[in-house]
Amino acid sequence: MSQEVLPEHRENRRKVSSHGFRPNATYQSQKLERECRKNWDLFYKRNKTNFFKDRNWTTREFTDLLHLDSNKILLEVGCGVGNFIFPLLEVCQAKYIYACDFSQEAIKLLKENPQYAEDKMKAFTCDITTDDIFSAIAENSVDIVTLIFVLSAIHPDKFRRVVENLHRILKQDGVVLFRDYGLNDMAQWRFKDTNMISENFYVRQDGTRSYFFSDSEILELFEGVGFRAQQNSYVHRQTINVKENVDVKRTFVQGIYQKT
Repeated sequence: MSQEVLPEHRENRRKVSSHGFRPNATYQSQKLERECRKNWDLFYKRNKTNFFKDRNWTTREFTDLLHLDSNKILLEVGCGVGNFIFPLLEVCQAKYIYACDFSQEAIKLLKENPQYAEDKMKAFTCDITTDDIFSAIAENSVDIVTLIFVLSAIHPDKFRRVVENLHRILKQDGVVLFRDYGLNDMAQWRFKDTNMISENFYVRQDGTRSYFFSDSEILELFEGVGFRAQQNSYVHRQTINVKENVDVKRTFVQGIYQKT
């Protein structure tokens, strides 16, 4: 599925295309991979629960979440400190919720939330690019998986393994709800050449990383593993901060993918 470039995004695309392909030296890239968990732990130690806003928008964008009931099991990959699952519990119920994150510090903070209850959910540390997840959850046992602003933080070489694991964990006809950074998003053209690891993959000052996807790339990734796309498209949103006089247009890729 291709996207016509909107006029207001053409200047951003020119800025991104001006990034010379200047990957960091191999040893720097490998060092970032080795220190990925440490950098996310430091991020949460520094920011605690104050960095990310609650994701109250998810039930509006993904109506499948409103169909959660006592028969449905949900897995959130990359749960952070609970900005998705705790607001979700206020508007709908599930039979059980699994929540995993790469960062031990994030899981520690999530479990300190007074809303956390073992009879409703299980939060645990997991590297979703390995078989870790299957020590906590059986294959073919989950109805809905959310993968929201998570895949972009993972090395591109491991994208397929992540999606394969999600396919294994889902029941037949189960779905993945996906949103992540889109190609030519405002955040991409703010990076400097020196932040580039590889094409469309960047490192932030704190050592965490971010990849920017095309809609066709995500579609090919999920369909290649055995999913059928119910939705796969760019979404454009406008972020306005009146106090700081900031008006920013954002570009994301959003999709719903069903296990077939």
